[in-house]
Amino acid sequence: MPSRRFIILAAICRVIVGVTFIFSGFVKAVDPWGTALKVNEYLSIYGIEELQPAAMIFSIWLCGAELMMGCMLTFRVRTRLISIFALLSMTFFTILTFLSATWIPVEDCGCFGDALKLTPWQTFFKNLIILPLVVVVWMRHRHQRILDFSRLEVALTCLFCTFAMGLGAYCYYNLPLIDFLPYKVGANIYSMIEEQHDTGHEAMSEEEYVLIYRNRRTSKLREFTIEDTEWQDESKWEWVETRVDNESSPVQTLVSEFTLTDVEGDATREILTHRGDMYLICLTSLDKLNDKCRANLISLVERVQGEGAAVVCLTPQPLREVTYLPFGDNDPVRCYNIDATVMKTMLRAENGVVWLRDGVIAGKYNCRNIDID
Repeated sequence: MPSRRFIILAAICRVIVGVTFIFSGFVKAVDPWGTALKVNEYLSIYGIEELQPAAMIFSIWLCGAELMMGCMLTFRVRTRLISIFALLSMTFFTILTFLSATWIPVEDCGCFGDALKLTPWQTFFKNLIILPLVVVVWMRHRHQRILDFSRLEVALTCLFCTFAMGLGAYCYYNLPLIDFLPYKVGANIYSMIEEQHDTGHEAMSEEEYVLIYRNRRTSKLREFTIEDTEWQDESKWEWVETRVDNESSPVQTLVSEFTLTDVEGDATREILTHRGDMYLICLTSLDKLNDKCRANLISLVERVQGEGAAVVCLTPQPLREVTYLPFGDNDPVRCYNIDATVMKTMLRAENGVVWLRDGVIAGKYNCRNIDID
């Protein structure tokens, strides 16, 4: 019979682990696109790119499973069974984060999505703290029958599973319920760019910037200076982040890298400072639009042009000439290039629309459910 002190200790550990899992699972489940991008990064690092098409499915399952385990631990539903799963997962991710911090480095492990950034070493030590707590929970409940579910436990398991998996699926088919990234509704993109200029990020000498790229073939990271033009070969190098040498930790400069260009030059300021309504149609590929998405965009362009508002198309797909994209019988829409990472940061969807009003983000919409009043 365990002592009263051990029972109390195990209960505290169970709540701490459960709440940690709930927070970690929730902040990733509301942004399955971000988790899928991190999954793809790991698959690329370990040389198993053939699994990348399943990254979104794995992302929703992984975040949902973590959120579900957290709920079941917190509310004491089949604690022994869940503690075994938690112990296995924590052991796996502790080893993975150790590898990420040493032999196969990554800049951010993504354990808390974009809500809280931790370095690989910080994540590893966090796991070293959580792992013994999971062991204590397992020891306390190791004599419990694994599959002896009561009716209440069955009902709660179904409820938690539906909530956890449904949350990720909903945010995939729509947009994240909570936006932890810079381009949230209410943000003025051009003002953010100007603010970074004013705080000196762009005023620093080019030598202070270190560009970190991953070799697409070998998955190895390499640092470049801005003067080194080799990193501009997109077929060979994939951007990871930009580090500023005189700062204590790496920083991402996705705001300062926001540019809209075509062969005629930079149109960033013209588009972002447009007075009135401006609609940015974001397309991963100009040639791959499903019928529903295309129909929604045709209706949007028809309405926007009828109201006299402005609309442009943004794509990371290289544009070799001035490009106009047709949407039904409406006037073709001018297209501009945008960095793929920046676009995915601004809009967590394969295709969709960002609505600016006087330069301020007034709304963001997945192409599946465009609904602009």
